[in-house]
Amino acid sequence: MAITMMDYPNPKNSLKLRVAKGHFATSHSHINYYVDLTFTKHRLSEAKEAARQLASQYRPTTVIDSILCLDGTEVVGACMASDLTKSGFRSINIHNTIYVVTPEHTTGSQLLFRDNVKPMITGKHVLILASSITTGYTVQGGIEAVQYYGGNVAGVASIFTMVDECCGYKVQSIFNAKNILDDYQSKPSHECPLCKAGVKLDALVNTYGISSF
Repeated sequence: MAITMMDYPNPKNSLKLRVAKGHFATSHSHINYYVDLTFTKHRLSEAKEAARQLASQYRPTTVIDSILCLDGTEVVGACMASDLTKSGFRSINIHNTIYVVTPEHTTGSQLLFRDNVKPMITGKHVLILASSITTGYTVQGGIEAVQYYGGNVAGVASIFTMVDECCGYKVQSIFNAKNILDDYQSKPSHECPLCKAGVKLDALVNTYGISSF
């Protein structure tokens, strides 16, 4: 089955939210919209604009030493680090810069930082960056990992979100499902209304993309 994508432009900037309506399964839930952030994460012009929008939501007094990139957001994270340092954000590390870090995932889906990466987390103010937040499960794992390794969570940022906060932290975002997709749903598989209605799944989706049936 072909998946039809629709574009939702952002009136405030040049970014577009690319979405498809249907019945999709993630590793944590079933959703009725698939949000495709591939170009935003990997196309430099869009990544730069996304980074600019997210960086502008943090005050110059915010201490950010490291950016923990989840969901393949390394390009956006690097652009954010560049914007934040240009804006004169304070840093407590000796190099007066911002580390851009990607976690390693164990077989149990826990996040791991090797000994050579730990100094970029321990004692640092870490901004959690995600591409999208629906259930908040992935971001929660990032927050717990930062705290476990002795870091301080400086905030949570995401390109797209359907929640206003995660684990007590306000989510700064570019696109909010409440303002764009008013019928967006994310439910555990056993509570999915589409499953109960007998609607078959259109595709499996995760941070890497979509695989249709």
